[in-house]
Formats: sequence, C-alpha cells, structure tokens
Amino acid sequence: MNIALFASGTGSNVKNIIDFFKKNKTINIVLVVSNNSSAGALIHAKNNNIHQLVIDKESLSDTKSVLEKLREKNIELVVLAGFLLKIPEKFITNYKGKIINLHPSLLPKFGGKGMYGNNVHKAVLESNETKTGITIHYVNKNYDEGTIIKQYETKLSKKETIESIALKIKNLEKLYFPVTIEELILKSY
Repeated sequence: MNIALFASGTGSNVKNIIDFFKKNKTINIVLVVSNNSSAGALIHAKNNNIHQLVIDKESLSDTKSVLEKLREKNIELVVLAGFLLKIPEKFITNYKGKIINLHPSLLPKFGGKGMYGNNVHKAVLESNETKTGITIHYVNKNYDEGTIIKQYETKLSKKETIESIALKIKNLEKLYFPVTIEELILKSY
C-alpha cells in the first residue's frame, strides 16, 4: 500500500506517520506533497528519502499534473495531515473513498472553511466546551463534512488556554492518527 501525505506546515503529523510506518513492509509512505516550499513536512520527507512534490493552488485545481504524479507512484491512499488547500472535486472523484483528513475538533463542531489550527482551538475555548478532540474523516467536496472514520476526545477544564488545548490536540494526533490509518488500511484494503 503506497501512501501520499499532503501537508502545508511544520509537518509534525507527517514526521509521526513516517516514523510509525518506517519498518512496515506493506504500508509505505512514498510521497509528501506540500503547497509550501519551506514546509517542515518536506524536510521530514527528505530526511527519510521520501519523494517530495511542491504544488501551487493552480496545479492542484487543474489536478492533471498532481494526479499523474500520484499514479506514477502508485498511490492508493491520500492522507491530509495539515494540508490547508481545498481538494478539488475532480481530484476527489479520482480518489473517491481514498482521501482522509485529520481535523482538530470533534466534527461537526468547529469545521469548515478557515477552521484550522488555533482558529479551531479559539472557537472551542470561546464556546466553553467541556471536551474537544480530533476527527479523522473521509474527504468529500465540502470542508470537513466527509464520513467520519474515528474520533478521539479529551476533557477540558475551565482553566484551558488556546495553547493548552493545542497541546492536548497534538498529543491525541500523535497517539491516534497513525494507528487509525493502519486500522483503516487493514480493514479496507
């Protein structure tokens, strides 16, 4: 099973997923794609001899060159690990049921356009939620509305800050995102 990871930022989830599957003989991370040429995700890929691809919004929208690269690498699953661009419908059609995303809240709460990173944590804090968590879901044409695969939650106290919520979410991501990817692959493929 060949996997492509898409990320826009520091790549903490990319590093975690690469490390998790490093010794796996049947699940291979073979491509890391980013819309940010200085993304930490690309550095993690390079350090692990994984092919990197930098794209812009236009090439993603056109989809042809990106889809060609995915076919060339025999990609069977696309994992969005902090990728901030919207995946075009044409791309989704070509990988229907084979694109998953990690979202830093318990969807359907705090999802949609502009809801990523600290924007989500701020909204959670301002809503006086008693819990938050992560959602791993399939990608469809609407932001954060695809079928939910798994959710993991953590309790919140009245003393939380945006930073403390962010740390709790990072811990959940590190613990559960790679494991959920593996479970999904073993169950579905």
